[in-house]
Amino acid sequence: MITLNNLKKSYKTDEIETVALNNINLSINQGDFVAIMGPSGCGKSTLLNILGMLDDFDEGSYSFNGNEVSSNQNEKMNLRKGNIGFVFQSFNLIDELTIFENVELPLIYLGYNKKERKELVMDALSKMKIEHRAKHYPGQLSGGQQQRAAISRAVVTNPKVILADEPTGNLDSENGLQVMKLLTDLNSEGTTVIMVTHSERDAKYADRVINLFDGKVVTPAPVPVPAI
Repeated sequence: MITLNNLKKSYKTDEIETVALNNINLSINQGDFVAIMGPSGCGKSTLLNILGMLDDFDEGSYSFNGNEVSSNQNEKMNLRKGNIGFVFQSFNLIDELTIFENVELPLIYLGYNKKERKELVMDALSKMKIEHRAKHYPGQLSGGQQQRAAISRAVVTNPKVILADEPTGNLDSENGLQVMKLLTDLNSEGTTVIMVTHSERDAKYADRVINLFDGKVVTPAPVPVPAI
């Protein structure tokens, strides 16, 4: 479903060039649950942004569901819509909108009518066990409830892939476990889940762990050198 070949990404300033990803070769199949791990600055979030077509790559190729991903923004937007859902550490809910309205947004962009949107939103909220909070605003919810709402927004279009960036990072352990169970349930229903995490506990939910170090895929994970 996802294939990366010799993918490279660098960030340049007037004085320095930083290599974020260096010759990444990677294949992810439909229905996989993959965890991406590595130290801060190793390229995890950059890789996730490229997989989500939010960022461009410099060299190499990226194939998504049989389609070559280019740097054309309109083509990427059309390929991303309805196929990829995002879950972020900071939830990224819009404070001025109710939970229902937040979850409804992707459906509005895709052109669903009002009746269809209501049915799909309430179904997504029900699956996340948060339908009773539909009329509340994000600031009225706990962190765990906000992440449930964010997952509802991510899955409301029934995407092929969920990209999760540290989905439990702002949650206590109990709510974190609940969020991981929700992602596991979605994966068991056929959704591909790709998760960036620092948590060894969360990574154990995945079928496969991809370790990044200095912008490269490494196996096994490198052993940290103690500071002297």
